[in-house]
Amino acid sequence: MLATEANFDGLVGPTHNYAGLAVGNLASQSHQAQASNPREAALQGLAKMKALHDLGLVQGVLAPLARPDLKTLRCLGFVGSDAEVVTAAAKASPRLLAACCSASSMWVANAATVTPSADAADRRIHFTPANLASQLHRALETEHTARILQATFNDSRHFVHHPALPAVATLGDEGAANHTRLGHSYGEPGVALFAYGSGGPGPEPSRYPGRQALEASRAVARQHRLDPDRVVFAQQHPDAIDQGVFHNDVIAVGNLDTLFCHERAFFNQSQVLADLDARLDGRLQLIQVAENEVALADAVRSYLFNSQLLRVPDGRTLLVVPAECEQVAPVWQYLQSLVSHSPIIDAVQVFDLRQSMHNGGGPACLRLRVVMNADEQVAFNQGTRMSDTLYPRLVDWVRCHYRDRLLPADLADPQLMDESFTALDELSRILQLGSVYPFQC
Repeated sequence: MLATEANFDGLVGPTHNYAGLAVGNLASQSHQAQASNPREAALQGLAKMKALHDLGLVQGVLAPLARPDLKTLRCLGFVGSDAEVVTAAAKASPRLLAACCSASSMWVANAATVTPSADAADRRIHFTPANLASQLHRALETEHTARILQATFNDSRHFVHHPALPAVATLGDEGAANHTRLGHSYGEPGVALFAYGSGGPGPEPSRYPGRQALEASRAVARQHRLDPDRVVFAQQHPDAIDQGVFHNDVIAVGNLDTLFCHERAFFNQSQVLADLDARLDGRLQLIQVAENEVALADAVRSYLFNSQLLRVPDGRTLLVVPAECEQVAPVWQYLQSLVSHSPIIDAVQVFDLRQSMHNGGGPACLRLRVVMNADEQVAFNQGTRMSDTLYPRLVDWVRCHYRDRLLPADLADPQLMDESFTALDELSRILQLGSVYPFQC
């Protein structure tokens, strides 16, 4: 059956801030304690969604989580009214409050791993929400992310929702940021590339931990009933992790039969590429960037590979990159040469996502890819599908409810909680999600 790739982008939440919580994420750490602009962040993300919709792509919206996470704060011993819980947490442990207020669910590449129906034995789309066990602020997302996914992909005839893996380091699962589906067409069985950073036979990174565990990747492949002959497990290069490649989507991106990656993306890279090529019947289209073309440090600084590689309806292949690529001279020179000489990439489109980028998330971080056939495109919650009417409604909603300046210290303000919950209550109606938030129950 004919199919296409849909992109579901995370809508930035009202508590978007720079608390510097993510160990190993250089952008997050370097912007710690600076003022953020939640309104601008959300509008930048929406502008990208609308632009891709205008190109004829299937574009969806994934709602942000409710923050602060009052359930967790109460579990940690803070008592009283909601406002009293926030105030007490701010006094006792600002770091814990920041974790419970993080808007990191915007990076929905970490929401789940997704297997298309063409690859699954039961011919349904499979979702496993990521446990994100390596980082506290992200590990708090799993339960509520699962509810958002179930409300968005809500037809059990077409969608299967698995439980998250146990949240322990040996089963650390970071979702689609470490998973790429390759194939000659969207509607035919493809090849699943799982990248992992720990638990494999190769050397471990020394500076930062590998977040994705090999055993987690194997478990998700089993959950989704993937054909073992159509799966490749590849270890991230430990040197890349130590230079800030906390997820594989910071150093590689693939679509259809094309893989765009740095030469230091994987440990034993030549074997990984040979395995992929064999499973793609010798037709892997590889764009491998050498260190002398773009240094690994420049790739991380610009988020060159945290791009979206898209096949648009007119048949062209588009590479969506953040504006930071223009600001790193070797990267921009490489991209200009790529478009001029590559038979694969037809155009590069630049988006200003600076608010997200300052926290360490580029175009690829903001989207979850879901390959869908025609029936599945009708079956998901149509209230979450980007359209010419939904876009201005969401823009107005953001402008009405979001602050234009937020410091980590502002998270202690109970009024911010009230503003956020009021906004999300309205959003759940706009997106036709039902009562998905804890404060609505």
